[in-house]
Amino acid sequence: MIHASVKELNLWYGVKQVLFEISLDIYKKTITTLIGPSGCGKSTFLRCFNRMNDYVPGCKVTGELNIDGLGNIYLRDMDVVLLRSKVGMVFQKPNPFPKSIYDNVAYGPKLHGIIKNKQKLDEVVENSLTKVGLWDELKDRLRESALELSGGQQQRLCIARAIAVKPAMLLMDEPCSALDPMATNAIENLIQELKTKFTILMVTHSMKQAKKLSDSVVFFYNGRIIESGSTNKIFENAQSPLTREYIADH
Repeated sequence: MIHASVKELNLWYGVKQVLFEISLDIYKKTITTLIGPSGCGKSTFLRCFNRMNDYVPGCKVTGELNIDGLGNIYLRDMDVVLLRSKVGMVFQKPNPFPKSIYDNVAYGPKLHGIIKNKQKLDEVVENSLTKVGLWDELKDRLRESALELSGGQQQRLCIARAIAVKPAMLLMDEPCSALDPMATNAIENLIQELKTKFTILMVTHSMKQAKKLSDSVVFFYNGRIIESGSTNKIFENAQSPLTREYIADH
């Protein structure tokens, strides 16, 4: 079942066109990874799904990006706050707020007015931390600063913060690139588990990670999709010489 459908999407920063005629379907509760050289438009495309590019001065988008339940998110009357509650984001570097562990997870539900009473909020914090495997580690430290956690714990906390508002979709921009191998392994295992509940769209430079986690792979080059398909097809039988060369070199 299709969760999001992109049709002839183009994007400019000022006079510079960054994305060209992008059309792609993203399927529910699957992991789609975006691969390709640095600067080819992967992260820009990822940020189209929650309109984070709106913050870039001179950004212009044409085409359609339809998300199940929301319609075309680039229509003028789109409620962007609602959109961002439905499409969560995890960044390259862990970026916990300079608040307590509890307040990091509770932030979204409070901001969006999802939960009014303290007991329900406690439940959401516990459930979210349990889903990312942090509850047992941190249940006695909830009032401590999130900034005191290790890098791997911080990234898992950021994922807990993203899922606390019950989004349908998660965007992940190289979520392991700032982590050591052990923390990377923990996050990769977590991403595989999260797929049962969320549609995941992820940028990665690691071919090993793309192969391990993805259901489908999209190869970007110079702002265009060169090729997309199942992980097996892209890694074992890519049609484009550009795709084959990129995978072989990485």
